Amino acid sequence: MAEPSRGLQISRRGWLLASLLAPLFPARGADAPIVTFDGDNLHVSSLGVHFLRGKSLNRLKEGSTVEYVAAISLFRDQFVTLLKRTEAHFLVSYDVLGTGDVFAVSTPGPPPRKAMNLSLSATETWCLENVEISAAGIARDRQFWLQLELRAQPPKLSPVLGPEGISVDLIEVLTPGADERQTFRAGPLRLADLVRTPRKGRAG
Repeated sequence: MAEPSRGLQISRRGWLLASLLAPLFPARGADAPIVTFDGDNLHVSSLGVHFLRGKSLNRLKEGSTVEYVAAISLFRDQFVTLLKRTEAHFLVSYDVLGTGDVFAVSTPGPPPRKAMNLSLSATETWCLENVEISAAGIARDRQFWLQLELRAQPPKLSPVLGPEGISVDLIEVLTPGADERQTFRAGPLRLADLVRTPRKGRAG
């Protein structure tokens, strides 16, 4: 009988490489996002979109501030040719001394915005209400596709002094949880078909 291939034996270096490449292949969300149009910008509803969960939620409850990134991309065709992209960053913290799940969230701006004493679902809603993408240049009857990406930034490396000197478990730090990076897609869409919402300033 032939011996098992050595290629099946994955070294620590192989696992580390896999962890570095993992963010290039985000998992697709199960539900399509609800997209609305205010006459200038496109917005994505928070209904059914949840990202305060998993390892990052545990980090929040342990007292860490976690940075989340929300990115909206528009495509000319079915997620192949990029038209435009926008990205927003949110810093979320947890009230470890309060009663119940209460969060504070801020964005560096410009202009900087913040909110406090929010429930978990209200925090997710606040974040998505503060990210939008311009629809300028898109004809009302032209088809396009939209992608929403949500991810938690991994914690910064924290070296640990061990018997052999300073070391850090890169695999644990750099490997994202499956529930900490999500992709939601919608399309084909047309501006003429979208629910029209009143123009309003961002939350905050």
